[in-house]
Amino acid sequence: MRNFLFIAFTTAVFSVLILLQFNCTQQVEQKMLSQEELIARGKYIVHTGGCGDCHTPKIITANGPIEDTTRTLAGFPEGEMLPPLDVKMVAPGNWYTTEKNLAAWVGPWGISFSANLTPDNGTGIGGLSEEMFIKTLREGKFMGVGRPLLPPMPWPTIGQMTDEDLKAMYAYLRTLKPINNKVPEPVPPNKLAEYFAKK
Repeated sequence: MRNFLFIAFTTAVFSVLILLQFNCTQQVEQKMLSQEELIARGKYIVHTGGCGDCHTPKIITANGPIEDTTRTLAGFPEGEMLPPLDVKMVAPGNWYTTEKNLAAWVGPWGISFSANLTPDNGTGIGGLSEEMFIKTLREGKFMGVGRPLLPPMPWPTIGQMTDEDLKAMYAYLRTLKPINNKVPEPVPPNKLAEYFAKK
């Protein structure tokens, strides 16, 4: 009887150990999102992340600025000029400022203009691959390889998102209406006085 109990006990322990080992080595399967679910996730991230706060031009209303939904995520409007500014105001240690669209920012780094995030091939992200989009947001380089992304773009925070979230953002942005809108190049700090003297 003792042999039977010993064998039964040993078999039970061995079985439990095998089951535990099997369960511990099984990878947790992640549910793959459908393209529709991926786009919906991207839309959620882009909108709750406030991307349109800077990348969508505004319409000024009696209640303040609202997003111009005819130019969603098209960036700083092509051909629009900034109002006059005393550049001493934005010297290091002083103010940072923006204009009515919240799409151009002036500070000690110069002037940064919010990029066109629509899938337009000539002026937006239409020619940017998913890989380069992710690289741009991870490394803070324009189009993944160019100049640094400038303030107030929060790329250090966005760059910490998962690959899945960044892929979802990219998938959503690719569904937007392409808007041909060539955003101006940034103005370096040593050219601020010259830029505002043109007014």
